Amino acid sequence: MALTTISVRGAREHNLKDVDIDIPRDTLTVITGLSGSGKSSLAFDTIYAEGQRRYVESLSAYARQFLELMQKPDVDHIEGLSPAISIEQKTTSRNPRSTVATVTEIYDYMRLLWARVGIPYSPATGEPIAAQTVSQMVDRVLALPEGTRAYLLAPVVRGRKGEYRKEMLEWQKVGFTRVRIDGEIYEIDEAPALDKKYKHDIEVVVDRLVIGGDIATRLAESFETALKLADGLAYIDPADPVEVHTPKQEILGDHAPAGRIVFSEKFACPVSGFTISEIEPRLFSFNAPQGACPACDGLGEKQLFDEDLVVPNHALSIKKGAVVPWAKSNPPSPYYMQVLGSLAREYAFALDTPWAELPEEVRSVILHGSKGKPVTLTFIDGRKKYDVKKPFEGVIGNLNRRLLQTESAWMREELSKYQSAAPCEVCHGARLKPEALAVKIGMQDISYATHLSVVDALAFFTAMPAKLGDQQNAIAERILKEIVERLGFLNNVGLDYLNLDRTSGTLSGGESQRIRLASQIGSGLSGVLYVLDEPSIGLHQRDNDMLLKTLRRLRDLGNTVLVVEHDEDAIRTADYIIDMGPGAGVRGGAVVAKGTLKQILKATGSITADYLNGTRAVPLPDQRRKGNGKKLTVHNATANNLNGVTASIPLGTFTCVTGVSGSGKSSFTIDTLYAAAARELNGARIVQGKHDKITGLQYLDKVIDIDQSPIGRTPRSNPATYTGSFTQIRDWFAGLPESQARGYKPGRFSFNVKGGRCEACQGDGVLKIEMHFLPDVYVTCDVCHGARYNRETLEVKFKGHSIADVLDMTVEDAAEFFKAVPPIRDKMAMLVEVGLGYVKVGQQATTLSGGEAQRVKLAKELSRRATGNTLYILDEPTTGLHFEDVRKLLEVLHALVEQGNTVVVIEHNLDVIKTADWVLDLGPEGGVKGGEIVAEGTPETVAKAKGSFTGRYLAPLLVKRVAEAAE
Repeated sequence: MALTTISVRGAREHNLKDVDIDIPRDTLTVITGLSGSGKSSLAFDTIYAEGQRRYVESLSAYARQFLELMQKPDVDHIEGLSPAISIEQKTTSRNPRSTVATVTEIYDYMRLLWARVGIPYSPATGEPIAAQTVSQMVDRVLALPEGTRAYLLAPVVRGRKGEYRKEMLEWQKVGFTRVRIDGEIYEIDEAPALDKKYKHDIEVVVDRLVIGGDIATRLAESFETALKLADGLAYIDPADPVEVHTPKQEILGDHAPAGRIVFSEKFACPVSGFTISEIEPRLFSFNAPQGACPACDGLGEKQLFDEDLVVPNHALSIKKGAVVPWAKSNPPSPYYMQVLGSLAREYAFALDTPWAELPEEVRSVILHGSKGKPVTLTFIDGRKKYDVKKPFEGVIGNLNRRLLQTESAWMREELSKYQSAAPCEVCHGARLKPEALAVKIGMQDISYATHLSVVDALAFFTAMPAKLGDQQNAIAERILKEIVERLGFLNNVGLDYLNLDRTSGTLSGGESQRIRLASQIGSGLSGVLYVLDEPSIGLHQRDNDMLLKTLRRLRDLGNTVLVVEHDEDAIRTADYIIDMGPGAGVRGGAVVAKGTLKQILKATGSITADYLNGTRAVPLPDQRRKGNGKKLTVHNATANNLNGVTASIPLGTFTCVTGVSGSGKSSFTIDTLYAAAARELNGARIVQGKHDKITGLQYLDKVIDIDQSPIGRTPRSNPATYTGSFTQIRDWFAGLPESQARGYKPGRFSFNVKGGRCEACQGDGVLKIEMHFLPDVYVTCDVCHGARYNRETLEVKFKGHSIADVLDMTVEDAAEFFKAVPPIRDKMAMLVEVGLGYVKVGQQATTLSGGEAQRVKLAKELSRRATGNTLYILDEPTTGLHFEDVRKLLEVLHALVEQGNTVVVIEHNLDVIKTADWVLDLGPEGGVKGGEIVAEGTPETVAKAKGSFTGRYLAPLLVKRVAEAAE
C-alpha cells in the first residue's frame, strides 16, 4: 500500500529536539515559525538531505563521484520519502555569460529557431541572401538568353592590398592562363605589376562560355573548379563589353560590370560580398567562437576606464587630488604632479582651480591626451631640470598602458577600481558576430528577442506563427511551443518584468529561486518532493497570488511541496501547516502546532496562530513623523528603467520605497541615491546611476548601506569577529590573572594563528576526511574535541568558562555572561535587539542566511556612536523574518530615527510599510512599464492613490487608524 505521509521520527539535526512529525504527501505544506526555530533544519537539513542522500546512494559508484552527496542527518528514521529537489534562495550564477534566457534553456530553443527558420539578410542592401548548390547555379546560367557570351570567374582577391606575384605563378602552374585585375582581363604572363598600397580585385578566368547547346556538364565542372579556388564564390560576367577600371578605386564592388551574377555555395550578398559560412545553432551562441563578437568575446560589454571614477569629486582641484589614480600616494607622485604642472603652463590653467570650473578642453586633454599635439613637459630630477616635447597620452591613456604592461595581479586589481562596464562598440551589447545578427525572423534578429522582457517576449513568440510561411511553421511549431511554455511559467511566478538578457549575477536570491521554480514546472515531473525556501522573497503582494497558484500547480502534478515561509497568504493557502518554536535557537526546535489552517487558528502557545487570528499584530504608530523640515531630493534619475524620476525623502523619517518587482526601487535607492551619497559623503569609488543632481546631502555626515551579502566567506568568520566583540573577548581573557601569570597575550586566544589554537585541526575543530564515491566526512578533532584551542589555552577560564565555551554560547547567554563587561555586553545586547539572540557567538558566517547576515551588520552599525545625521539604507530587511521578528526589527529601526537619523527601506512587507512616516511608491508595472513615481506621501495618502498596487493592499491595514480618526 502506498504511504500517505512522510513520517519523520527522532529528528535532532542542529537545534531540533527529537522531532516526530507526519507530513501528508501530495500536499502543499508550509513550515513556519520564528527565525532560528528550526524550520530549515527540519525541511532542508533533515527531510531534503535524507531524500537526496537516498536517491544518490541508489546510483552506481561511478555516477556518485560526479554528484554532491549530503551527510546523513541526525534522525532515527524517515519513511515515505520521494526523490527530493531543493529550490533555495541562492543566486544562480555569477558568470557574466549566464543570463535568464540561458538558465531557463529558452535561449537554446531560440538558437535552434533562428538557425532553422531564420532568413539571412545582407547588411549592405537589406535584401535576403541565399546559399546555392552547383545544380542551382547551372540552371540559373542556362536560363540566360541563348548566345549570351560570358566569363565564369573565381574571385580570389576581393578588395585587398598586395602585389600577388607569387599567387599568379601558382595559378599559372595549375593551368589557368587569364586573370581579370581591377576590371581588365590580362594573360597571366602579361599582368601588370600591382601597387601594393592600393586595394585590388582579382578574378581567375575559369571558363569562357556561349550559352546554348549541351554545356551543362562542362558548366558544372567549371563551377566546381571556381568554387574550390575562391572559397565557395563564383561570378558570371558578360564577356562584352568588359568595363576597365583604374586600380585606385578602393571600394569593394567598384569593378563589377553591369549584369554580374554572384553565386555562393555559402550565404553571400551579391553586392557587398558579405558571406555567412553556415547557419547552425552555434552561430547564435555568444559562448562559442563561431558566434561570439570577437571584440568583447561575447560579453556584450567591456571594462573601460571611467571618467567618473578617475575624477569622482568635481569640487576638488588637481592640487587637492581630483585625479585620484595620480594622487593616491601621499604625498602625490612628483612625476605626475610635474606632468600636470606642465599641462597647466601649456594650457593656461591653475592647479588649485576646482575640476568643475576647468574648461572642457583642458579636462579633455588631462583625461584623454593632446591628440598627437606635442606638449612641453618640464621635469626636475634632483638639481637637474630638463624639458621633453612629446604628445601627452592622457591620464586614461596612461592607465590603459599600465594595465597592458603590468604583470602584477595587485596592480591589475588596483587599476580595475577605476573601470566600469561599457557596451561593446562593435556589437553594441548584442554579444554576437554580424553574421549571426544578419539572420532574421520577421525582420528581427535574435538579439532583439533577448532584449525583451518576459511578458513582451511571450507576446512576440505567440504572434510569430502569423509571420511565418507554411513550411517555416511546420519546422518552428515544436520549438515555439517550448519557448512559449517556458516564458509562460516565468510570467506565472511574477518574473514578467525580467529581460531575457539579464545576467544571472544581478538577480536577487528570490528571483533566482523563482526561475528555478518555473524550470521545475516546465520539467513536468511528478512523484517528487520539492523543498522551497521562502519563494515569496522580493515579491510584491500583487504577484503573490500567481506564485501561490504556481505552487498549487506543482502539487497538482502529483508532487509533495514543502515550503519554509513567513508570508501570511502562503500560510493561509497551505493544505497543512507546521509551526516550529516556541522560541529561537536552543529555545526552539520543537513543533508548537500542526494541522490545517482551522486547527492552527485554535492552537494555544503558538505565536504564529496569535498573529493569524489577530490576537497579536504589528502596531500602527500613534502618529507619523514630519521629519526635521529638511529633505533629500534626487533630480531626474534615469538609471536602468527609471523614467526621469525626481523624488524627495524627508530627513529624520522612516521612509519605505515600494512598488512591484522590477519597478525601479533598487535603481533609485541603491544605484542612484546610495551611490551618489556614498561618493559625496564617504569618498567611495563606485559607479552611480545617471541623474542630474542630489540636493540635501549637506545635512548628512555619512550614508550606510546594510545589504544581505555574506559577512564572511570563510568558516573562520563569525558574528563575534564581524562585530569586533571577539577582539574584546580575547583582550578580556588575556587580562585575566591566569593569563597574566602565564604571559598570554590576546593572540593566544585566536584560532587563526599558531600559539593557542589546536594544531592538529589548525583551529577548525574538525578534520576533513576524503572518501572516494562518498561525501567527505568531517569528524570532530580527537585532540581538542571540537574546542579549536589547545589544552593550555582552555585552562584559562572566566566564571568557569573557557574561550571555547564562550564561542559556543548563544548571543543571548553571552550578553548575560558578560553583563559586567560593558564593551562586550553592549555588542551582544545589540545582536539580541535585532533578533539574533539565538545565534551562537562563534557560529560560522557561511551558515548564516542573507537576512541574518544583514541583521549582524545592522547590529554592528547600531553599536557605533550615533551622530544623528546618518542615512541608513536597507534592502528588504524582513527577509526570513516571522511576524514577531518583524515587530522587533521595526522597534530597532524606529529607534534609529528617534535619534535624528534617516532610514530608507526597500520593502514589500505591508507590516513595515504601514509603520512608515513616508512612502515612495514606484511603478506602475515592472521593467519598461515601470520607473515612475505612482504615489508618494504618508501611508494614508498612498492608500488612496489610484493606480498604486501598494496602496490597494495597504488600505485594509489602515482601516483601524481611519476609524479612530473619525471617532
